[in-house]
Amino acid sequence: MPSFESEIIIHITRGPLVESVHRGHVAVVDTTGKVLQILGDPELVTYARSTAKLIQSIPVLESGAANAYKLNDREIAVLCASHSGEPFHVDAVHSILRKMGATDDQLQCGPHYPFNRAIANRMKETGIKPGRVHNNCSGKHTGMLILARHLGVSSTHYMDPAHPVQHAMLAAVADMCDTAVADVALGTDGCGVPVFGLPLSRLALAYARLGKPDGLPEPRAAACRRIMASIAGNPLYVAGTDRFDTRLIEVSQGRLIGKYGAEGVFLLSVPARGWGIAVKVEDGAERALYPAVLEALSQLGLLSADELAQLAEFRRPEQRNWAGTPVGFIEPVFRLRPRE
Repeated sequence: MPSFESEIIIHITRGPLVESVHRGHVAVVDTTGKVLQILGDPELVTYARSTAKLIQSIPVLESGAANAYKLNDREIAVLCASHSGEPFHVDAVHSILRKMGATDDQLQCGPHYPFNRAIANRMKETGIKPGRVHNNCSGKHTGMLILARHLGVSSTHYMDPAHPVQHAMLAAVADMCDTAVADVALGTDGCGVPVFGLPLSRLALAYARLGKPDGLPEPRAAACRRIMASIAGNPLYVAGTDRFDTRLIEVSQGRLIGKYGAEGVFLLSVPARGWGIAVKVEDGAERALYPAVLEALSQLGLLSADELAQLAEFRRPEQRNWAGTPVGFIEPVFRLRPRE
């Protein structure tokens, strides 16, 4: 299979000049695994980072754990979240912990201040230290705890790659990506659990199947449908106020479900088309990621002009100096093309 170089996807302009560029890759895949459109190398192997959270939630539902502990749709959405640490996020995580009789100190994700700056600043001003529930991955870790409890295994070392919970999640990721477990590269994510390295086209396939799981066996298909419906109905819980993931779901009215991952990764599901889309910014720059995602969606005809206008702050962001004066833009400059 030929290997392709990354391509320039974003120009950073200042006045009449292009001051910097970002390079990257895009893969658009259907539920059969056929690669429909590309930019750069669709077979680039990269870590899924937090985009894997939707897939990691599958065993929590598939095993019966979510039903056994009566998780509602908001709680299922927060299992998949890189949340902002807003009060409703913290409440949802606490609610799951209460249902299973667990406490915050059983989460092993470590504390950090909320992504929501206003809340983080208020906490700092009032001397409130962040807890583990404020960690953006606390929903995922709570899901790991509840799966361990349901499987009847110890949760003391639930982050260990050898733990049954991690075995179940790795197996789900490999299967959804139509890849052998042995071929998934494993690293350690920012919150301490295993992170999965796979080709972009395989990651896009997983999201295509999440959105259109018709060919998957039950109860996996039911788990996928519940996860997608929970996120579509509760977009604030998967990210937060004014976050791109949330705004995209809100503006598209759930037609598009997208998830951010660290180091410039974004995966999208287009259930009506049975498509999955993977975007990777080569240098990991978040400033380039959302404009690239929206440009890809625009070229694929997946957002109307009105919807793109509602997301304008993310599509071609203005560059401003310290005085607030506009000095340039972050501009997408690529064209998707069919895979030859």
